[in-house]
Amino acid sequence: MSIKSKVVLKDGMHFMGELNGFQIPIDAAEEVGGRNLGARPKGLTLTSLVGCTAIDVISLLRKMRAEPAEFSVEAEAEVAADHPKVFTKVMITYRFKGGEVTREKAEKAVKLSQERYCGVSAMLKKAVPVEYRIEINE
Repeated sequence: MSIKSKVVLKDGMHFMGELNGFQIPIDAAEEVGGRNLGARPKGLTLTSLVGCTAIDVISLLRKMRAEPAEFSVEAEAEVAADHPKVFTKVMITYRFKGGEVTREKAEKAVKLSQERYCGVSAMLKKAVPVEYRIEINE
């Protein structure tokens, strides 16, 4: 299996990214010559992380017959002040609401995602601490 991605310069610092046929607009911040026409590459790394683990968790919960009524995953990264401005810490927050999910099943699914299945998390953990928390609202 392989994954192929590319970017094509559109104008200024605006690129159109393509990932397996899906278009992703990318741009730099205005203070460095961008026009805010797309996502920043570093931020897309976080989106990849939360997307990867969210797919794992919801898949596992469905197998446990414990689907929540609402579910979201959010990540926040601390960024180094100096170049290269790498992530220095990542915190993932899993939010579950209603449905059939219990704390025990949510914790099991998240742990399996973080320790076994999520390849994006596994890659990031080689470079930066990745922590998580679980919030359950009835």
